[in-house]
Amino acid sequence: MIVAQDPTLQDFGNDPWWLVLIKVVFVFAFGMVCTLLGVWFERRVVARMAVRPGLNQAGPFGLLQTLADGLKGAFKEDIMPRTADKVVFFFAPTIAVICAMTTLSVIPFGPMVSVFGHQTPLQVTDIPVAVLLILACSGMAVYGIVLGGWASGSTYPLLGGLRSSAQMISYEVSMGLSLVAVFMLSGTMSTSQIVAAQKSGQEFEIFGATVSAPGWYAILLAPSFIIFFIAIIGETHRPPLDLPEAESELVAGYMTEYSSLKFLLFMLSEYVSMVAMSAATATLFLGGWRAPAPITTIWAGANSGWWPLLWFFIKVVLLVFAFVWLRATLPRPRYDQFMRFGWRILLPINLVWIMSLAGIQVLRNADITDTQRYSIIAGAILAVLLLALLWPTRKQPPAPTLEQQASNRPPGSFPLPPMDLQVPPSPRARRAVAEREPANVGAGSGADLADKES
Repeated sequence: MIVAQDPTLQDFGNDPWWLVLIKVVFVFAFGMVCTLLGVWFERRVVARMAVRPGLNQAGPFGLLQTLADGLKGAFKEDIMPRTADKVVFFFAPTIAVICAMTTLSVIPFGPMVSVFGHQTPLQVTDIPVAVLLILACSGMAVYGIVLGGWASGSTYPLLGGLRSSAQMISYEVSMGLSLVAVFMLSGTMSTSQIVAAQKSGQEFEIFGATVSAPGWYAILLAPSFIIFFIAIIGETHRPPLDLPEAESELVAGYMTEYSSLKFLLFMLSEYVSMVAMSAATATLFLGGWRAPAPITTIWAGANSGWWPLLWFFIKVVLLVFAFVWLRATLPRPRYDQFMRFGWRILLPINLVWIMSLAGIQVLRNADITDTQRYSIIAGAILAVLLLALLWPTRKQPPAPTLEQQASNRPPGSFPLPPMDLQVPPSPRARRAVAEREPANVGAGSGADLADKES
């Protein structure tokens, strides 16, 4: 039986310089190629969901359309606003791209493999706190957006940058808390060790019973997985949560004053961030480069050699498809609704889930009987139910009527618009009704005239 060799932290830092250079070039090429294919993939999938023709002109299946768009964007005029801070305006897009690319450096693409006779892990590097590096790069990427919006010297870019910073603060908290459950179950913050901890068939004890774990933390920690995925959509500013660049409100948000290559860099950072966060999700919750259980049951060597690269790429593509699916399905919420959802819904649910998981971990290690464990769990559930039933509800005051609203208007203000949403009849309909019933012209309301016409 062929068993994949899981890398350890001691396996990193021993590669020759040329092998490290090959890994860095591979990660950079992976990010760039995934960006080019991601734009094509997104436009094809959205077109398919909207039942309309997609990219089908440049190259087979429109594969060269992204390359043509990049060349067209590179040759456009590079505009610099007069009021812009030129240095910050120039370097802001590069900050976003560098932070997105750095995230891929700690993502494990596979197990130990042989490259020109050298045994090396398919990962650029790994550290004991690699997940914190992913969070740091995700938080630092917003600096490029905020600085780009501020340096533009315009109102709409500044509002987009401020929205982005507030959105990052709100959803970075939920994203970080959702990873606490992963740390508690795996016992490490190293990405390679988290992948190793998700081996299918691992056994652990719950309340005295031995349970075989399914492996993926997306199953064991389903609430954390759902919250993390929602948070990364908000972190990467992907539709329908692209509020820092909402075209219906801010023209193009923080990118309004950008053009040519600098605009393309912002687009590149968005798609690289989407791919990097998809790779991080696959690593932390979907077993990383490990094949699903049915494949490993049939094929013993599925997790050895270079095959794990295929399983990892398939997981990333499926997560990118989920990003695109959400874009094509859900409408954009209001900014206040989105912020309220993060602070009032995701954060409390995450805190309750982490506390419950911590309680379960304590009960697993406590030296008490099973009867006492079950009694504690039943008491906790009963307390939550009583709290939910006895929680005071604030009654909403009744909505004021139209007469009350009209009487409360300050003097000199404009009249209230009609609230019944009934469209008055057209002049032609009024003339037709006047010709038939000249005595009743002006006696009825617009709705009455429309009813008489019909």
